[in-house]
Amino acid sequence: MAAAAAAAALPRGLRAAPAGLGARGRPEPEPVEGSESLFVVLGAGFTALSHPPLYVKLLIQVGHEPLPPAIGRNVLGRKVLYLPGFFTYARHIVEVDGKMGLFRGLAPRIISSTLSTVTRGTVKKVFPVEDMEHVSNKDDVKTSLRKVVKETSHEMLMQCISRVISHPLHVISMRCMVQFVGREVKYSGVFSSIGRIFKEEGILGFFVGLVPHILGDVVFLWCCNILAHFINTYAVDDNFSQASVIRSYTKFVMGIAVSMLTYPFLLVGDLMAVNNCGLRAGLPPYSPVFTSWVQCWRHLSAQGQLFRGSSLLFRRVSAAARFPID
Repeated sequence: MAAAAAAAALPRGLRAAPAGLGARGRPEPEPVEGSESLFVVLGAGFTALSHPPLYVKLLIQVGHEPLPPAIGRNVLGRKVLYLPGFFTYARHIVEVDGKMGLFRGLAPRIISSTLSTVTRGTVKKVFPVEDMEHVSNKDDVKTSLRKVVKETSHEMLMQCISRVISHPLHVISMRCMVQFVGREVKYSGVFSSIGRIFKEEGILGFFVGLVPHILGDVVFLWCCNILAHFINTYAVDDNFSQASVIRSYTKFVMGIAVSMLTYPFLLVGDLMAVNNCGLRAGLPPYSPVFTSWVQCWRHLSAQGQLFRGSSLLFRRVSAAARFPID
């Protein structure tokens, strides 16, 4: 979450809540002059702050576990094996690469985030959504549903275009980060990485993993907005004094729930971005060589790993792995 989809409710992770439906169900105000530059700067700052956890998440997604599991106890007091959480994993990265090692791949990720922000702003200006008054009365369900469909369609257009434009830099960022696994230096800079991908894989190399990312974005937007709409319409009474406050949080809560359901799309997209690119993290034994994202999905599903990396704190060893517990 997952950035528009980077922001889509923090784990699809860190995805910004879908725009279109304002915080309280009202049309969003037009951005004032200069606000886009501010959003770019703030977005770059947020990207830098969120980079270490996303870096650790990616290494976990590709299956890199450099530290042994530790014995702990669950809520029932039984002994279980826990894999290292974010802080332990991050400490390991610092020991290997130093503190700056936590920011490997940050530059292309900031560029990707900036391209996404600028593209969304441009699309919003070129294809403005028609403002509609907030409707919550059950007698106007059809009108309010049309409003949600219209605004979600507009948000989907912005998200899909921004995803296509920013995805090549996302691929480069992913590959820069997973070089930690094999200690490679194949992708060392933005421009050299662009040249290498174009030479080895052609134009399509910049868009590996794009389809599952877009599908995840689309499913997230529609499920989140439609669910929030029906909850706000049927479960929240307009006569309740705090109705507007509750409605403002409905989308946020739905975003968190739906982002967890759409997490497999994020995982598959990220794995395809590094699969068979010449880096150890994208080759056996870490990963089979996949011919399509569907094959990758089926493989993860068969292994019970479709949510690998979704948690960074309490990571129990999967049932498929066998470790003796004394």
